Amino acid sequence: MNDTVVTLVGNAATGVDYRETPTGGVARFRFAVTPRRWDRRNSAWTDGSTSFYTVCAWRNLGANLTASVNVGDPLVVHGRLRVRDETLDGQRRTFVDIDAVSIGHDLTWGTSAFKRVARANTALTERPVDMSAAASAANAAAVGSGSGSGADSGPGAVGKPVHTQPWLSEQDESAAPVGAAGVPTGPL
Repeated sequence: MNDTVVTLVGNAATGVDYRETPTGGVARFRFAVTPRRWDRRNSAWTDGSTSFYTVCAWRNLGANLTASVNVGDPLVVHGRLRVRDETLDGQRRTFVDIDAVSIGHDLTWGTSAFKRVARANTALTERPVDMSAAASAANAAAVGSGSGSGADSGPGAVGKPVHTQPWLSEQDESAAPVGAAGVPTGPL
């Protein structure tokens, strides 16, 4: 698929409008991008003409955007460029939209505190349970007493980490320092 993917740096010009649709929630807001250039003649920065875009963010991105962005916030928006022509009141107008893939605060102008959102569908992050309680207890007793074949005999085997962080490999997870909340504190 041939899409034009762009990254824009600017400010939220309007508040975020969030609506539920049959295909999932969507958040929309207007985004202002003003280029700045150094004027050698006046030895000062000057602003160019401002371009406005309508940014659409779907599903989780839209919900998180609604809780995170206010009018005037400096943002970096990355997404697919959509240009559409419409005739309104007999005049032909061109609208430029961005279907956002990711949006974040521009940390050049301030700080931001990230907060991970708990998802309702935990099936993607939890380890599936395939052993009955009796088999699990027997496995724990065998591992605790040292009797066993010496090979890994399941998720309770000693020395094999249980994945609590799906984005880490076994090697990374076993070496990553873990804080009090079970979140890695070292570099990922």
